[in-house]
Amino acid sequence: MAKRQSLKELQERLAQRLTAAKTEAVTATWLAIEANGCRYLLPLVQSGEIFPWSAVQRVPYTKPWYAGVAGLRGGLYGVIDLACLVGSAASTPPPAERVTSESRLVSLHAAFSVNAVIWIDRLLGLRNLSMFASAGSNPDGAPSYFTRTLVDLQGQVWQELDLQALVVEPEFLAIAA
Repeated sequence: MAKRQSLKELQERLAQRLTAAKTEAVTATWLAIEANGCRYLLPLVQSGEIFPWSAVQRVPYTKPWYAGVAGLRGGLYGVIDLACLVGSAASTPPPAERVTSESRLVSLHAAFSVNAVIWIDRLLGLRNLSMFASAGSNPDGAPSYFTRTLVDLQGQVWQELDLQALVVEPEFLAIAA
């Protein structure tokens, strides 16, 4: 009898979690990521598929943030090192030191018609506006694809990125060093 009761409780808990997951997926706005210790928010509507780390072939005579190319699902994608792109190349550890089992490649939405993925250090889940206490403006001199800074309920600072603005940025389009 105890086993039957436990099974019923398990089914009820699973049903509640599935209902909560459906609600969260509908209201989620951003994909939360980390790159070189900084937290970023990528709009879900501008993000594509998430790939595990794949071997990246370095391309000579390109900017430091252009990590190279990777073959993913039969396609060739340019790999953008987000940490190096938004920071300075000098303050970002070498790629060999940063690749871990949590490293991921996030593709840009297919509507952008750009075969590129963003290399991130790790995924931090989904976020929605209710998880943030305040929103502020960008730091002076921030790139055009930085939309706003948000502070979550735990006091952590997040930077929202506009991937559509990134793909039309002249710096992003000119990878030659």
